[in-house]
Amino acid sequence: MYFDGIACKMHVVTSITVRDVPDETRDELAARAARTGRSLQEYLRATLIDLARRPDVDVMIERVRWHKSMTESTLPAHEILALKDEDRR
Repeated sequence: MYFDGIACKMHVVTSITVRDVPDETRDELAARAARTGRSLQEYLRATLIDLARRPDVDVMIERVRWHKSMTESTLPAHEILALKDEDRR
């Protein structure tokens, strides 16, 4: 989008509604938000952004399997950890 010859980015704001949240859950999240000096909305927004940035467990396991297949490592985990500990000395 251009405005007077200047390129401008459009930011689309999306809202998410979560229904049927137990009162205890809402109260705990509100308390956590208050402890950080943020509103519940600000706290949940930051938490959702952080959550979306981290890969989920299935993705992480697939990445580990892929990396392992690329290195063709045949050492069992206990030997790798022993070598790592030895290297620290």
